[in-house]
Amino acid sequence: MCATPTESQPCLPIKGPFTPEKLRNFLAQPLIARFATVTPQGKPHVVPVWYDWDGRYLWVTIDRRSQKYRNMVANPYCAVTIDETWGGLRFIGAIFEGSVELIDQPEDWAREFVRKVYTRYMGEEGLCAPTIQRMINEGQHVVVKISPEKILTWDDTSGPAPVG
Repeated sequence: MCATPTESQPCLPIKGPFTPEKLRNFLAQPLIARFATVTPQGKPHVVPVWYDWDGRYLWVTIDRRSQKYRNMVANPYCAVTIDETWGGLRFIGAIFEGSVELIDQPEDWAREFVRKVYTRYMGEEGLCAPTIQRMINEGQHVVVKISPEKILTWDDTSGPAPVG
């Protein structure tokens, strides 16, 4: 998708109508991502998650006690869908496929990264909610760094709207 990758502008494996700038703008929204891994028994496991995109890597925060963590320890690969439907045949989105790196050290860094992602979705005031405080302070945080090997994008937002 780019002629010459640089440190600030990496070459992204984007297929479909998105440019790196359009992808950045789309992912700047606090949308819910669906995070897919495979269990050690070979069964799919898909869960909603919050994410952050830095222009090169997709980042997701999880808990060490979760099924998705165990799945990625056994198979360090995932797929993530982030999309938005506007009704009728109007929809836009991206699917990421790639390998993962599980980062939990240093613990303070992982906790601060979780706080950053939670702030993106909840705002500063939302961080004060008892449930969010419990999640931040009692979680066994692991940050998932996803290196996209393929990014499939679509934009059918000019499609027909629903009737009625």
